[in-house]
Amino acid sequence: MSNLSTVPPAVDPKQAVVPCCSPLVSAELSALDAERLAALFKALSDPIRLRLLSRVASHPAGEACVCDIADVGVSQPTVSHHLKKLREAGLLTSQRRRTWVYYRIDPSVLVALGTLLGPPAHA
Repeated sequence: MSNLSTVPPAVDPKQAVVPCCSPLVSAELSALDAERLAALFKALSDPIRLRLLSRVASHPAGEACVCDIADVGVSQPTVSHHLKKLREAGLLTSQRRRTWVYYRIDPSVLVALGTLLGPPAHA
């Protein structure tokens, strides 16, 4: 049984995420699921990416303009690179509005990750 059916593959950020999955401790990962999860954690393994993800996730409007989140101590091209990596991993979606790009996090991604890493449900 696959634990990662709800975590989006890193190669296809447009795939829908279903907010339920088995905890990691309840079943062994398949090779494919392990690769997908490794790619997801790789996207999260950078402090700048974590800060950007946090800024988007905690923004009051539920989405954030790149102009509101880009001040993380690196250049604009570097911010764009990190945001692209987060999008490719399926952690963020983006929408261009005139000259700005707005980013949104799908709450089901966070729920899926939390469930995946959480303790098994007691019956």
